Amino acid sequence: MFKYFFMLLASVPMLTTGVVTAANQSYSALHLQQVADDVYAVIGPFGNRSPENLGNNATFGFVVTDEGVVLVDSGGSYKGAQAIDAVIRQVTDKPVKIVVNSGGQDHRWLGNGYFKEKGARIIASTAAVADQRARQQDQLLVLGNLVGPEGMSGTEPVYADETFDESMSITLGKKTFALSKVGPAHTPGDSLVWLPDERVVFSGDVVYVGRMLGVLPYSNAKHWIEAFETMAALEPVGIIPGHGPPTDLEGARADSLDYLVFLRELVGEFMDGGGDITQIGTLDQSRFEHLVDYATLKGRNAQQVFQEMEWE
Repeated sequence: MFKYFFMLLASVPMLTTGVVTAANQSYSALHLQQVADDVYAVIGPFGNRSPENLGNNATFGFVVTDEGVVLVDSGGSYKGAQAIDAVIRQVTDKPVKIVVNSGGQDHRWLGNGYFKEKGARIIASTAAVADQRARQQDQLLVLGNLVGPEGMSGTEPVYADETFDESMSITLGKKTFALSKVGPAHTPGDSLVWLPDERVVFSGDVVYVGRMLGVLPYSNAKHWIEAFETMAALEPVGIIPGHGPPTDLEGARADSLDYLVFLRELVGEFMDGGGDITQIGTLDQSRFEHLVDYATLKGRNAQQVFQEMEWE
């Protein structure tokens, strides 16, 4: 089944938006990749938020149905949402009817306002909305500095109209979507969007591919492992991750689960040996040095896991 999945990906040409101009703003390229019938990933660049990517330094995705489009994650700004919408227009002229925010990170929800203006329903877990509300001021401040006032023009916090505590099922155009909160992981309200018929899951920030994941003060590395295993139990053929290109379970395990398990074991052994947090930077994580942002994130990740494990 995995072999078929990669054959499917290989058979679909990589498309890019090129440079799209709207309101005198040049957008950076977003890559469009088909994953299954009517299911697409929109792959943003690695690296930090910037005027070029408009906060869209992540992977998004959408599903085309007979009645309209379901979009997973709306982008990091109003103009970032416009850029995502331009990619969708390469595939269909059907409107975006539903937006699902897979978590509380800025690029998961700060484009909601654009799609809300066009009449879309916005759906997120209750925990994701609480996280968005708690961090929106900091997120807008950081984005204002990194993306700039022109890039952030029009961006206003718009929260989900509909929320769910643990799970929710939605149907549009005869396609069924199963939403489930699996956080806390990268963020408290991380959620999966599962297409049972296609056996494809939008993992949000539960999965990073090709880039080192970030364990942050609001993350929970121990529960993140459990969240991954919940996703794996679905036995998906394809995974559209929160960062990086589509993959299968083997690829997701290699870049996300294996790192989380390795880091907790490494830090645990370090703590058992009497190591203290001032020495945390000496830990050898070179097994994962192939991942983008390894040098930037490895020390911070280890420090955060140390602080988390102190209280377990």
